[in-house]
Amino acid sequence: MAEQTVAECLTAATDSVTLINDINTNGKKSTYVGGSSEADTEMSQADINACVQRNVDHLELILEYTDPDVKGSSDDKSSYTGAVTTGKAYIAAN
Repeated sequence: MAEQTVAECLTAATDSVTLINDINTNGKKSTYVGGSSEADTEMSQADINACVQRNVDHLELILEYTDPDVKGSSDDKSSYTGAVTTGKAYIAAN
């Protein structure tokens, strides 16, 4: 299997950024937890927080990669670090 590049690792992490930001914006109406624009999800807040935490953990893991060197890369990682901060704040508030 070919090794991934830093850009490929960050691209793979973008789904977590999107999920965290959407749940932060839409809460129980987020489609990422089974909600819709009209109705809240049936998921409990604890389950939603666990979902956000899994994605925060995923981002933190990828941001620490050294092979490829995501951690030392000069690529812009602000959307990823911002999503980690947003996710942690969401969990703390909910």
